[in-house]
Amino acid sequence: MSRPVRWSIEAQTDLADQVAYIARDNPAAARRLADAIDRTALGLGDMSTGRPGRVAGIYEKSVTGLPYILAYAFTQAGGEEAVAIVRVIHTSRDWTAERWPD
Repeated sequence: MSRPVRWSIEAQTDLADQVAYIARDNPAAARRLADAIDRTALGLGDMSTGRPGRVAGIYEKSVTGLPYILAYAFTQAGGEEAVAIVRVIHTSRDWTAERWPD
């Protein structure tokens, strides 16, 4: 069963910030990063293979080969279950239980 994948404003901002930062020095690497994160997010719609997250009700999925985690949740809209990407987080960020990184 495939679920739609939706991005929160915060997750879109996280991704845009990361891509812009990398693009300053290496635009091709920034495109590859965006593609890899997008593929991982879309894959969650087909098979949610993440682990329980540090924030209650949230799951975490590592982006293969990259130091990023997608934080996501399941939502219901119009009787349809969807995957909501809530944050895109670099693994070097200080991230404690029940708080998003600063």
